[in-house]
Amino acid sequence: MKIGLFGCGAYGMALSSILSDNKCEITMWTKFEEEKEQLETTRSNERLLPNFKLPSKIKITTNIEECVKDKDLLIVAIPAAHIDALAIELKPYIKDNHILIATKGIELETGLFINQILEKHLDTENIAVISGPTFAIDLISKMPAGLAIAGKKKETIRRSKIALQNKYLKLRETNDIIGVEICGSIKNVIAISSGMLAGLGANDSTTAMLLTEAIHDMKEIIDVFKGEKNTVLSFAGFGDLLLTCTSTKSRNYSFGKLVGEKRPKKEIEDYLKNTTVEGFYTLKSIHKLLKNKKVSIPIIDLIYNIAVDGDNPEKLLTFLVEKV
Repeated sequence: MKIGLFGCGAYGMALSSILSDNKCEITMWTKFEEEKEQLETTRSNERLLPNFKLPSKIKITTNIEECVKDKDLLIVAIPAAHIDALAIELKPYIKDNHILIATKGIELETGLFINQILEKHLDTENIAVISGPTFAIDLISKMPAGLAIAGKKKETIRRSKIALQNKYLKLRETNDIIGVEICGSIKNVIAISSGMLAGLGANDSTTAMLLTEAIHDMKEIIDVFKGEKNTVLSFAGFGDLLLTCTSTKSRNYSFGKLVGEKRPKKEIEDYLKNTTVEGFYTLKSIHKLLKNKKVSIPIIDLIYNIAVDGDNPEKLLTFLVEKV
């Protein structure tokens, strides 16, 4: 298969490793000429993905059209905040292309999920999304991992499974695109609160309490957006929640830990500036979206008050006990 992969970050590079193992012909796109030159020269980014080198056959480009032309499948793996801009650039070249979303998040300005942003701009309904408990560093180890895949069109799912599924990566199908997107987004927000607990010195029992409560809240949010509540039990739901909320490899967890430890404001701001913390962006988005819908999810409100407004993180401990 010929694959156009948008995004040369850690997850994009990890996906390229899987695609390469599956004998795909890969063109990777980056917006930045400097990043292109670095990857062409060194085949690596030690800061993002230490000890990993891109296979030599993978082509790197900054040309949108080159990454789209004659491709069997396009994969989008850039931060959520930049999806709208990418979709606008893609628009002249898209006509019924098959697109797989590997990005998690909700657009702040509009409250749109990633599939909705692409559908708004692009002339195709062949859109699917993957989500699940898979850190980039773990994917390149080639140990077993699982992702949920959701889409309206069977052909898009079929192509995605051919491209990615193999002896160490499983893709489990569902029709619930919105549920998968919500789970993939909200678990990053919950991971921030899990990190806060770690920063406060809470034990594993308290973290387990948080995750149990979070599953119920995620089901409630899925229901608000007319998704399938059982999706919370999928790789995209419980699986990703468990991974992201209990591992120091998670940037969302690490950010929350800084907040829980009550580190200086500048240190926290520097971390956000130098690290892609999708959960912080998503927190602002989902808080605004729920407010516009006049829906109250208390744990989202509390995480927002602490992480964005600077409230005392110790309120999280009290909240877990008093939560109805």
